[in-house]
Amino acid sequence: MSRQIKLIWDFRGQAAAKTAEHHEIHLKEYIVIEKFPLNITGFEVISDMHAIAFMVVTDDNMIAVRDTLKPHRGEVYLV
Repeated sequence: MSRQIKLIWDFRGQAAAKTAEHHEIHLKEYIVIEKFPLNITGFEVISDMHAIAFMVVTDDNMIAVRDTLKPHRGEVYLV
């Protein structure tokens, strides 16, 4: 099986949590439109002023998603 990569978008400020939550909706829509094999998304509140949205992609799809959606960072996804 191909390695899985967690692509991460950082949001900062008072509305960070709501923005990250809303961004996840768009990530889910993108997964459906592009028919990706993985459907792993989420958002996490790091602090009052920092939250993230993320999606997990395979190595095969990482470059295309990175170039299209421009995440702020990525890391190897470990279950």
